[in-house]
Amino acid sequence: MSDFQNLLALTTGYLHDVDLTRLSSAYDFICERHASQRHASGELYIDHLTEVASSLAAMKLDLDTVIAGLLHGTLKEEVASLKELEERFGRDVAHLVDGATRITHVRYNSELAHQAENIRKLLLAIGADIRVLLVKLADRLQDMLTLDVVDEEVRRHKARETMDLYAPLASRLGIDWLKRELEDLAFKYLFPTEYEDLVSHLEDTLEERQAYVEEVIGILYQKLRVNQVVPVRIIGRPKHIYSIYKKLVVQKIPLSRVYDKVAFRIIVRSIKECYEALGTVHGEWTPVPGRIKDFVSAPKSNNYQSLHTTVVGPHEHFIEIQIRTEEMDKVAQEGVAAHWAYKEGQKISGNDARLFQDLKQLVQNLQDVEDPGEFMESVRGELFEPDVYALTPTGEVRELPRGSTPIDFAYAIHTAVGDTCVGAKVNGQMVQLKHELQSGDIVEILTQKQQHPKQAWLQIVQTSRAKTRIRQWLRREERERSLKLGREICERELRKYHVSIRGLVKGGHLRLLLKDLRCSSLDDLLIKVGSGAITIPRLMRALQPEEYREAEEKRRQEELEERARRAAEQRPPAPGKEAFDIDGVDDMLVKISQCCRPVPGDAIMGFITMGSGVSIHRSDCPNLLNSDPCRWLDVTWSGTVETSHRSALLIRAENKKNVLAEISSTISTDDANIVEMTVRTTAENITAIKVVVEVTDLQQLRLIKQHLQQMAVVIEVRRV
Repeated sequence: MSDFQNLLALTTGYLHDVDLTRLSSAYDFICERHASQRHASGELYIDHLTEVASSLAAMKLDLDTVIAGLLHGTLKEEVASLKELEERFGRDVAHLVDGATRITHVRYNSELAHQAENIRKLLLAIGADIRVLLVKLADRLQDMLTLDVVDEEVRRHKARETMDLYAPLASRLGIDWLKRELEDLAFKYLFPTEYEDLVSHLEDTLEERQAYVEEVIGILYQKLRVNQVVPVRIIGRPKHIYSIYKKLVVQKIPLSRVYDKVAFRIIVRSIKECYEALGTVHGEWTPVPGRIKDFVSAPKSNNYQSLHTTVVGPHEHFIEIQIRTEEMDKVAQEGVAAHWAYKEGQKISGNDARLFQDLKQLVQNLQDVEDPGEFMESVRGELFEPDVYALTPTGEVRELPRGSTPIDFAYAIHTAVGDTCVGAKVNGQMVQLKHELQSGDIVEILTQKQQHPKQAWLQIVQTSRAKTRIRQWLRREERERSLKLGREICERELRKYHVSIRGLVKGGHLRLLLKDLRCSSLDDLLIKVGSGAITIPRLMRALQPEEYREAEEKRRQEELEERARRAAEQRPPAPGKEAFDIDGVDDMLVKISQCCRPVPGDAIMGFITMGSGVSIHRSDCPNLLNSDPCRWLDVTWSGTVETSHRSALLIRAENKKNVLAEISSTISTDDANIVEMTVRTTAENITAIKVVVEVTDLQQLRLIKQHLQQMAVVIEVRRV
């Protein structure tokens, strides 16, 4: 009961004149429903729920949010229904709990799809009520604090998800202490060796750093007072461990060369004193070029305000210094929780409105991304930590990741601006669209109505927003092109029977046609025809009125038999070739097509090549589908086949050491022979491998693909 007494004390301390009866009822409810249930960490589940609620109360959030923290496991563990929560604790609490509950009762065809749908649900809930995210962040923090007792696979999965999703979301809300703690905990489990090395080094140098901090703070107090700036306080604190590690990785330097392991913060009374303090610091120590950032006049999207500078301090050590007012410091530490005015029904501030609009825009940007892999990539891309702060000609700031281009900047302004971007001026000078932007650049985007996104843009943009919008435009363009082509093909084939698409609709035959071709609508049918998903012979068979079909089939069969006989007379069959059954035709010269390399088990089709017999293609071979259907032959594999067949696979994998050896070993384990292998590395540092293997049949080829796809380094395997 002591944990709950602590929770009551926390809430009573700031929720003055608020009836806490519902909080006590919620605690009694979880004690009844969860009883002796245990959390994954081994502790009582009730204790975990109380700790989550206490974290929310420590942030001084409203009563509904704290109650939701207590109840957030009830739907997940299925000990209560949404309707019951709504009746007992109110609609707000019920919807907060529902939004914070991951999907558990729906089965998906892959773990990636399941993860993507859980995150999609969370983001949609955040868009409706930001408090859902605060409950999830408090829950994730408690999970991370007890992560060392779960198995390795779960530990790494949660740590990766925390680093990629929850820590960036805490940063979006401006809750700096929570972001730092989540990052350090995730770093501990993702890179345990590097974490231990850093912790050990920082402990060994603790006394030295404390002495240095005292020396610098003393100098700052003295110099600021001389310049008539009286600071409220000056703080020297160690940088959090993950930020030091990022510096090591980005700058590719050893730990011994990281001098700014301590950051200093000067708190003053006014914005005027912020700039006066900055001048004093620069007058005492030499500033590092490019490391001065003014987030006071141009705040970050999460409302963060501060002046940043890095100087060469005492003993030639780099010092990072932040200068801000008391109110700025409160917002920097607590973020959105620092001014939770709207929870009491008061008017929301302009800064908060912009923050919530930004989060809703994030949800909107991801709404149309259906593929789970692309969705997860987009989520990570949308939650980047900005490194570049570029400005529009009117002074509006756009936050972008390192390496961003004018195209990224254009899409950050508006989708229409990105789609029609033809050029850019940076600081008044014309630049190429692949130009890399720097902080402080003033960017003017040039547009033309006739312009449209290019496939090549995907290779140079950095932001998820730009990539998603470009892909959407390209898909829409491809869809429209397929729709137009499909309509032309259907109209052409129907004209042979004096019928039109409009006639099919009026006559009621369209419904039967869609059912026969497994299409959801007329547009779906036309697009599939235009894209080649529905072949012309299949379309013709479906489009032909019933009374024409028998005569057409008989005529086609006679024509094919005649063509086949002529081909057979021109060249005798070669001994030892593969055995096939060809409709009504014997003793023909047959060869496997090298463009699609079919193997036993594949659906196949023959193609009469004048003077060269019949080429065997896969039924979905693009070359076959683009050929004259009148020269097609129905072909099947004849009996069991003992000979080997060559087939080509395209493998995309992470560019890591020994990747070729691992892939070769996997293929060899499945008793397949590698005949040919070509390798190249893409601009995204992905290894693309085309490998030709000898297999006996389709089943063996599928087994090889399955085993390759199970490799950790492999991104994609497809047949070519």
